[in-house]
Amino acid sequence: MNSDFLEWLDRQQGRQYDLHARHVNPVFVKMLRTIGFDKGYVRGEGPYLYDQAGNRYLDFLTGWGVFALGRNHPKVRAILEQVLSREMPNLVRMECSLLAGLVAEKLTSYTASARGAGGLSRVFFTNSGTESVETAIKFARCATEKPRILYCENAFHGLTMGSLSLNGAEFFRERFGDLMPGTEPVKFNDLCSLEKALHRRDVAAFVIEAVQGKSCKVVADGYLAEAQRLCRKAGALLVMDEVQCGLGRTGKWFAYQHWPEAAPDIVCVAKALSGGYVPVGAVITTPKIMDAVFDSMERCVVHSNTFGQNDLAMAAALATLHVMEEERIVENAAVLGEYAIASLAELGRSCPFVDEVRGKGLMFGIDFKRPEHSLKLKAAWDTLHTLNFGVFSQMITVPLLQEHRILTQVAGYHTEVIKMLPPLNVTRADIDRFLEAMRSVLEEIQRVPGAAWSTMAAMARGVVRAQMESSVTPAAR
Repeated sequence: MNSDFLEWLDRQQGRQYDLHARHVNPVFVKMLRTIGFDKGYVRGEGPYLYDQAGNRYLDFLTGWGVFALGRNHPKVRAILEQVLSREMPNLVRMECSLLAGLVAEKLTSYTASARGAGGLSRVFFTNSGTESVETAIKFARCATEKPRILYCENAFHGLTMGSLSLNGAEFFRERFGDLMPGTEPVKFNDLCSLEKALHRRDVAAFVIEAVQGKSCKVVADGYLAEAQRLCRKAGALLVMDEVQCGLGRTGKWFAYQHWPEAAPDIVCVAKALSGGYVPVGAVITTPKIMDAVFDSMERCVVHSNTFGQNDLAMAAALATLHVMEEERIVENAAVLGEYAIASLAELGRSCPFVDEVRGKGLMFGIDFKRPEHSLKLKAAWDTLHTLNFGVFSQMITVPLLQEHRILTQVAGYHTEVIKMLPPLNVTRADIDRFLEAMRSVLEEIQRVPGAAWSTMAAMARGVVRAQMESSVTPAAR
């Protein structure tokens, strides 16, 4: 199979959904087929995906933000191919990786101004965003010798048990038993709520996304600086989860840098750092915090992982950062993000279902609501919601894919928010294509009765039937 692997793989095309239904996650397959997202993509290039028929789809989901440089960026791929051909001494463990040192040097060059002298100048490498958050929890507790961790309502920090304990959506937490003790939510953008939670002075860290991944809500101007002051006063650390909103996504290297007075103690990254090739994450912190964890030769590996500094991950990260500099990716995200959000907000003003357009840079979303005035539109909204809450959002994502070949996704479960995460090197032409498609979809959902409502009602009934079937026990069948 080695010599003809790609030919063999081509012959397997079309089997993926049946294979996943049998061996991986049959419910996920059922969901894809129900909403018509089972396209069978066979190739990805830049901002586009291609199916077997050669149809081209604009990817505004980007693997939940992984493909910030688009898919299969040639410069990143070329560097990985060179590393593979070099027969490097990978993961010796009792040694220091040159590549890891170079990535750490490059990453901290973007955070050096934070916290003054020394700054955020130390890096611990992980394999994912959720592992970065888990690491931040451990580091904060070790450095402060305090037990509690605060997080925001509606936050998303990952799905392993520690990061899940900081998850603001009950949907993800339910049925998994007792989570990590000592965690507590506070209201997003509410300093009074934060101050009250900090008053016992037993908090190790406050973990927050500057732009929330599940809602695209943005921290208010001045909030981070005051949150930082409150944390310092209480002896707690400020942790920025920039797994999704960091590395250029919002038009700055890190989202917290939109507010120069903010100086976090720990920054968590992942996703885009991979270049879309090899999983990699990182925790960027201060010498004081890192030295509190690794405070003796005996404890020099008290926190570790197996693959965190592997050569392919480090090469992918280093290549990604260099490409972002060379191609001025961050600047592009700033300019086109501002254009996209302003243009989308203008479209939303003409649609009674649109509540708000919000976000930062090329991380933005639309929040939908029950119309306030039209009795016909209110009745249509209510009828659809009696069948299945959240299915209204699919009235946007499904036609965007089926009619306009643009891939998007509902931002969270039991929400009415559609989130867009275009590649950061997206072009103005691609943004305009998306805006024209969105204009068409928003106009269509205002036609009641209409094809969009009939299709979604049928889909909602199908979802209800599928849920009822899956809830029947094997004995009852």
